[in-house]
Amino acid sequence: MSGNNLNIIFAGTPEFAAQHLSHLVEQGYNIVACYTQPDRPAGRGKKLQPSAVKQVALAHDIPVCQPPSLKTDDALTELNAWNADLMIVVAYGLLLPKAALDAPKLGCINVHGSILPKWRGAAPIQRAVLEGDAETGVTIMQMDIGLDTGDMLLVETCPIESTDTSGSVYEKLQNIGPSALIKAVDAIAENNVTPIKQNDDEATYAHKLTKQEAEINWLEPAAVIERKIRGYQPWPVAYANLSGNVVKIWQAAVSPENSGKNAGDVISADKSGISIQTGDGVISIQSLQPQGKKPMSAGDFVNGRLEWVAPGTSLLTQAD
Repeated sequence: MSGNNLNIIFAGTPEFAAQHLSHLVEQGYNIVACYTQPDRPAGRGKKLQPSAVKQVALAHDIPVCQPPSLKTDDALTELNAWNADLMIVVAYGLLLPKAALDAPKLGCINVHGSILPKWRGAAPIQRAVLEGDAETGVTIMQMDIGLDTGDMLLVETCPIESTDTSGSVYEKLQNIGPSALIKAVDAIAENNVTPIKQNDDEATYAHKLTKQEAEINWLEPAAVIERKIRGYQPWPVAYANLSGNVVKIWQAAVSPENSGKNAGDVISADKSGISIQTGDGVISIQSLQPQGKKPMSAGDFVNGRLEWVAPGTSLLTQAD
C-alpha cells in the first residue's frame, strides 16, 4: 500500500510545519484534517492571526481543528471521528496524551530537528549551534508518551558550517525534512520500516531559549561567544552592555591574536572591527545594532559611537 492511500491527520503550527504540510499536499497525500494552535494576536493591531499551517490547510480546503487541548473528552471524540490511519506531528506545540497517540491506526509520527537522542526538547537547532556540533538533521520517530523518546524510523543529516546561524540551519532542515517525511510515510504504509530504539544514556536535552541567556559574558571563551552570536539568531539575538547601552551583536569573528589584556577590555575599535579580550582569546565584532537603529557595520558604529567602545574601556566593569 502506498502512503497516498493513507488517511492522514497533520498537526503543526509554524512555517517549518507548513512546509511539510505543503509538500504532502503537493505529492498527493490524503490529509483528512489539520490540527493547529488557536489563532494568536499578532502585529501592531494585535489582530488574531491564523498559523502558517492553518493558512496552507484553508488554501487546500482541508478541515482545520484548533482545540486548546487534546486531553478533553470532546477533543478526543473529534480526533477519533476522523478515522485516521496515521497522524503526523511537526512543531504542533500541544502535548498529545496517550489516548490521542493511540487514536490513529498506525499511531503518530513526529519530525524532530535533531539527530536523536541528542537534543530532545524545545530548541534542538539552537542548542546544536551553541554547542558547536559539526552536524545535525531531522529524525522521523514514532511518538510515545515521553518527550522525543520514541523509536526512530528514519534519520537525515546535514552539516553545520562555521558560518551557520540557527536561522540558516533551520532553513536546511526545512529543506530536508519534507522529503524525509515522505520516505517514512511510504515505508510505514508498505510495512517496510524497522524502528530503532533510542539510547537514553546518550540523550541530551534542548531547553527552551530565554532572552536572558543571550547576554554576552566576556569571561567566556571567544569561540563560545561567537557561537552564541550565531546560535541566538534570529531570536533572541545576542546582546551586550556597552557603556550603559544595550546593543545587539549580529556578527563576529574569533581573532587569532592574544592581547594579554583583561577579559572585557576593548583592544581596538575601527572599521575592521571592535576587538575585545575574552576569557580565552579575542573576539572581533563586525556587525551590531544599537536600540532603535538598524544593524550596522563596526565601522559605522565606531564613527558615531566611539565613546561606547573606546580602546582601553573595560566592558566587564561596566556590566558589573
